[in-house]
Amino acid sequence: MGNTMGNVTVRRLDLGYFVRPASETGTSQPRVEPVLAYLVRHGKGLILFDTGVGDADAETEAHYRPRRRALEDALSAAGVGLDDISVVVNCHLHFDHCGGNPYLGGRPVFVQKAELEAARGGGHTFDHLIDFPGATYEVAAGEAEVWPGVWIIPTPGHAQGHQSLVLRQDDGTVVLAGQAHDVASHFDSEQLARRAALDGVEEPVPPYRPWLDRLMDFDPRRVLFAHDCSIWEPPQTRS
Repeated sequence: MGNTMGNVTVRRLDLGYFVRPASETGTSQPRVEPVLAYLVRHGKGLILFDTGVGDADAETEAHYRPRRRALEDALSAAGVGLDDISVVVNCHLHFDHCGGNPYLGGRPVFVQKAELEAARGGGHTFDHLIDFPGATYEVAAGEAEVWPGVWIIPTPGHAQGHQSLVLRQDDGTVVLAGQAHDVASHFDSEQLARRAALDGVEEPVPPYRPWLDRLMDFDPRRVLFAHDCSIWEPPQTRS
């Protein structure tokens, strides 16, 4: 998949999948979820948003049963190599989002301050995926413009330090939302709740996360996710 936005392109990378147990899906059934990263081509270089599933302990491996595709192989299929990556942005630092970071030592990794603190505080992720040789962090405490037209926006919820990447261009905006929502339909439900609230629909209406207001300020034309191949688009653009 490729989306061209002005001088920026976004390519989705398939980095495997895992099996989310029924106890975490809110249903009576487990769910197989893809692990997706995104390669962003920008005039200043290549941004990699998330890096796949890292090695975990035996308990975590048995719980999620991940199947990995090597980051190097996924990048090669996109016509680039590990050495071509300029910067990394992780939506958060759980092992299924930052697993390839150790292969990119020396490259700046953009992360929220709260997320890095949680990762180093224990019980959040795995130490070898955080403090590896050459680990270099660019720490933000809120919004930051990484490159011209490229913003990281805090979207806490799944993790307190979760962030999304906004690629803003004159002819449209793409949001790489990571795991701000597990699936596109959940994002759509909250967006509808927001519309109802803004339209003055009488209470009660479902709640929505307050950061959604900020994301919608960018008038996104597409929102992409880390564990769902579906793409959210505003209703007026849907066929």
